[in-house]
Amino acid sequence: MLQALMNWTWAHAMRVAIGGALAVCLVGCATLQARADRDWYPYLAPTSHVQMEGDQFSVSPVSDWTYTAQGPAAESYSEAAFAISEVRNVYFMLEPQPGSRLAAHTLLLFEFPGDRLLGLTIEARRERDEDYSALRGVFNAYELSFLWAEARDLLTRRATMLDHEVFVYPVAISDAQKQTLLRNLLARTDALEQHPRFYNTLFSNCTNELAKAAGFRWAPAFILTGTSDEYLYRRGIIAGDSFEQAHEHSDLTAFIKAQSGLSAREFDAALLAEIRRRSHE
Repeated sequence: MLQALMNWTWAHAMRVAIGGALAVCLVGCATLQARADRDWYPYLAPTSHVQMEGDQFSVSPVSDWTYTAQGPAAESYSEAAFAISEVRNVYFMLEPQPGSRLAAHTLLLFEFPGDRLLGLTIEARRERDEDYSALRGVFNAYELSFLWAEARDLLTRRATMLDHEVFVYPVAISDAQKQTLLRNLLARTDALEQHPRFYNTLFSNCTNELAKAAGFRWAPAFILTGTSDEYLYRRGIIAGDSFEQAHEHSDLTAFIKAQSGLSAREFDAALLAEIRRRSHE
């Protein structure tokens, strides 16, 4: 009886200590202020600036880096200007975390007339020489970044430089939904420039920030991001006779690697032609 009581007391004390430490950590996190003036990791250093006037919008800077398997080859930026009403299609990209079926990075590509693409990646904005940790991301370790970029930049960075798998899915939503999604993400980008926020692995990650802009209710796939493509398939947002078929058709890893030497405009045209070809198989 005495031994059992001692065991219970020890276990209870440990639970109290762990709970207390967690509470202190959470209180500390709540008092932190997100900032925009840190010494950022170079790729995440630019702050996206959005201007919207009625149907027209512009974004700058638009990241237009080029890559080899050894790393960045050139760092450049441009500006994009389109009409929201002209968005033709939306594409959902999934980059699985190597060795995990449950974790992935996700982003969106928006198609405009002339076979032009504009992409958005939502990132944990790391400081220079700072590594990403999903655990640290729960505790306000990183600010949030909405980074607009050329499709070539976003996709070749992952397929060519990082040697990761890249899946690109056409999204089956109405024209009104495409425009609303784009407008919401532009507005969120503008708000983030004015008022920096923290990234959070559970509540403000790459996937659930996109889901919020789309007006989705919460789902486990917004945390288990590696399952987000299957979640969208079950909702009918990704088309296909089966998820396995849709997943196979969307694997563009080898294709992207082969096109990494093209200009941004040539890359857009080649990528869209390949997606259209596969959609008719």
